[in-house]
Amino acid sequence: MEQRRSLAVPCGAPILAISFLACVATALELSVNNHAADFTLSTTLVPAISLSCLVHNSSQAEELLWYRGDGQVGLNAGNKVNISNICISPVNESDNGVTFTCRLARDKSVQLSVILDVQFPPQLSGEETLHVEEEHDVTLTCNSKSNPQAQSTWLKDNHSLTLQQSHHEVYQTSEIFQLSIKKVQKSDNGTYTCVVESPLGYGTKDFHLIVEDKKAVFPTEAVIAAAVVVSLTILFGIVARKDKIFKVW
Repeated sequence: MEQRRSLAVPCGAPILAISFLACVATALELSVNNHAADFTLSTTLVPAISLSCLVHNSSQAEELLWYRGDGQVGLNAGNKVNISNICISPVNESDNGVTFTCRLARDKSVQLSVILDVQFPPQLSGEETLHVEEEHDVTLTCNSKSNPQAQSTWLKDNHSLTLQQSHHEVYQTSEIFQLSIKKVQKSDNGTYTCVVESPLGYGTKDFHLIVEDKKAVFPTEAVIAAAVVVSLTILFGIVARKDKIFKVW
């Protein structure tokens, strides 16, 4: 009678498998502000916000590290074991888009990141008074920072500016709003206002354009040419009369 063959299984295999599953189930994890995965934190220009990083499934003391972008944040000795808190104070425009990352010191692959989405109303700047000569070109540059991105328009003397295709040109990026005027005339004199509007508010910036009279162009080349002609004429005259000049001497 043929005996059935049984598969040879090491006695320790079930125990190893159970141990492996137990390790996977209790793997170290991090959370920041109760988030267990990377996330974006939206905020406004507030006095301060806190980020709290916590180690989960830890059987021993685990040191934590914080990074702002690529730079490490300094932590006090009592603020880095199993739980660590950092404070961003005050929150300003430069914090927008910055990534804060909490990492496990002994295994930096265990980490969790927070991207700050700092929302703020338009903030404008630029050269306020511009002097330009008639027939020259000029560009008014309105520097605009806002989040979310804002819509921009130009006014002239508190009225909507009618753009002329061959005379005006508008250029806009997320942070720059420019108005170029070709071959300015006296009629372009006035106050131009950059108006920037976003869901959080609006901002205005005045630019005073002063068009000066066209300066007379001094004919430098013509004067030089005339001086050369006069000098050569005198020289040739002296050469032609050199005999008489020598007799007089």
